[in-house]
Amino acid sequence: MFAALSTMEPPIVERETATLLERDATWHEQRLPMVEDRIRKRLGELSDRLGNADWLGGAFSAGDLVMIGVLRRLDRSGLLDERPNLFAYVARGEARPAFRRAFDAQLAVATAAST
Repeated sequence: MFAALSTMEPPIVERETATLLERDATWHEQRLPMVEDRIRKRLGELSDRLGNADWLGGAFSAGDLVMIGVLRRLDRSGLLDERPNLFAYVARGEARPAFRRAFDAQLAVATAAST
């Protein structure tokens, strides 16, 4: 599962960089589709790995917690909408109390650091 995470996160971060920091560059419109194609490929692999299961390793684990955190970064991109099982996977994870606690704790740290 951690191998899937290590291949999933880099292109998602690359998309964020392209979208947030490079959108005014003349080459942005040519680059973004290439980055999104790499993400789609990885999402396809992850979607196949998950299949109809609720969690990647059978039972909910820290790996799911981390993967869901990574996939949430695609929230407004529409890319997750193309894979209904991954969209549902993220929703299941976000609904778990463990995810909520981890997210709230992370948000508290970020908020404290920004003030």
